[in-house]
Amino acid sequence: MMDFFIVAALAVCSLTAPAYGDKGTSKARSCSDIRQFYTGKGFLLDGVPQSEISGEHLRICPQGYTCCTSGMEDSLATLSRREMEGLLKEAGRSLQNSLTGQNKAFDGYFLEMLNRSANSLQETLTVNFGLLYIQNSQLFTDLYADLRQYYRGSHVNLEEVLNEFWARLLEKLFYQANKQYNIGEDYLECVSKQIETLRPFGDTPRVMKTMVTRTFVAARSFVQGLAVSGDVVRKVSQVQLSLDCMRAMMRMTYCPHCRGMPSARPCANYCSNVMKGCLANQADLNTEWRHLAETLMQVAGSFHGTLGVDSMFLSLPSRISDAVATMSGNMETINSKLFHACGNIRDGGASSTGVDDMKRGKVTAEDRLETSSTTMFKLVSDVTARLRDMQPYWVSLPSVLCSDRVATGTGAEDKCWNGMNRARYLPEVMGDGLASQINNPEVEIDITKPDMTIRQQIMQLKIMTHRLRNALNGQDVDFQDTSDDVSGSGSGMCADNTCSRGPRLIVPITDRPTFYPSPPENEKVKSSSSSQNLPCITMHLLPLLILLLRR
Repeated sequence: MMDFFIVAALAVCSLTAPAYGDKGTSKARSCSDIRQFYTGKGFLLDGVPQSEISGEHLRICPQGYTCCTSGMEDSLATLSRREMEGLLKEAGRSLQNSLTGQNKAFDGYFLEMLNRSANSLQETLTVNFGLLYIQNSQLFTDLYADLRQYYRGSHVNLEEVLNEFWARLLEKLFYQANKQYNIGEDYLECVSKQIETLRPFGDTPRVMKTMVTRTFVAARSFVQGLAVSGDVVRKVSQVQLSLDCMRAMMRMTYCPHCRGMPSARPCANYCSNVMKGCLANQADLNTEWRHLAETLMQVAGSFHGTLGVDSMFLSLPSRISDAVATMSGNMETINSKLFHACGNIRDGGASSTGVDDMKRGKVTAEDRLETSSTTMFKLVSDVTARLRDMQPYWVSLPSVLCSDRVATGTGAEDKCWNGMNRARYLPEVMGDGLASQINNPEVEIDITKPDMTIRQQIMQLKIMTHRLRNALNGQDVDFQDTSDDVSGSGSGMCADNTCSRGPRLIVPITDRPTFYPSPPENEKVKSSSSSQNLPCITMHLLPLLILLLRR
């Protein structure tokens, strides 16, 4: 009976004896490979072991026999975060450059069309009205300067600008037609107040106000939308990754080297969970990012066609010229009504009335301006395609970043690195966004503490989308959301009200890395490697067992 227990104890001991290296040999493995790898990353070899050592000191990697010291582990963890942040900045820079390019293309086109319209108006009015235009050219120059300032983002009220333009134009034309009289500033002010009653320019002011307001509000909001999009990408791409993400990246990227498996590549689902955990806050941009892209495409679609940007810019010179001609053709009736409303004026002794200077020439503005519909169509098609492609950007980052690093090929699922060893990765893949990471087995996250920089950018996307939707209706309204703060229910943190159902699980965040040898989510895969570090306590119990059997 005693012999049976002794044999059984020895058998158990042999099964639980510690293994050296990945081949199960009793000889300590050389660390020459990782020494070369470590120096290749720019680190010094001070303290790097020549052969593998026991890994109880490791806080991130599995605590089996290893060639990594605590210092090496810390250095490689910091490196893994720096490399990951570099990849995010590189991806963000590419998208930002694309948005900046689209912004410059549209901005350049809008300003070119505005300048061409101003030059065409000058040429048209010079031909049609000669000295009358030359003497009052500053009025038209001021109009285009105000339009340009509004487009550039200045606090200019378009309706007031246009109303002021028509009122001043009425004063100038009335003064020119009646220069034989002594007309004072008070009288001219009375004249300008009659513009709504008289309608000396016909329906042109009303039509122009609708066209100009709708076009300029849309154009300004559109280029601002592209600029805001690029700025959001820039700021979010600079957000520093968390310490828990750093640990997860280290475990996935460099722990295989510490374990003597430099060729081991991460399992696909394992990499997805690490990336989804690290980029959980970024994924919460998805909803508002898509809304902004969709609205930008809608606004861009309004730029071409009979009521588009080209049509408005091309028609401005002829409409203004027609308005001047309309008043000059009805000056006698207009004078009579103004004299009745503002009173008679005394003769100033001039020899002529000046009405002859207001003769109308042939309007040729649209004949001289070639339409640019082809250019606008190309711009709209290009930006629409790019906006559509960028819509899934934030939720596609994990798959993009994992695409060139995970194990592939036949049998890869069973031979890939799962965070502990070469074996199949069992946990399911998490969803996108912060709320979905509550049970992420790879990255510890407190879902109740979203990144505030990213929440602020989500709010910026909301504000810009609101402006663009107003722009589609010709409304220029500055949006200020006072109903929610950036961290409240309107921040997009929780999808489908998942945060309001039942108690939330708060995962504590600590500054010290925490090592869990055998998490339950991957117990079948990871438990085998942890047993290599346990001493064979059976040998210590064997003498006690023999003593008990003898008694």
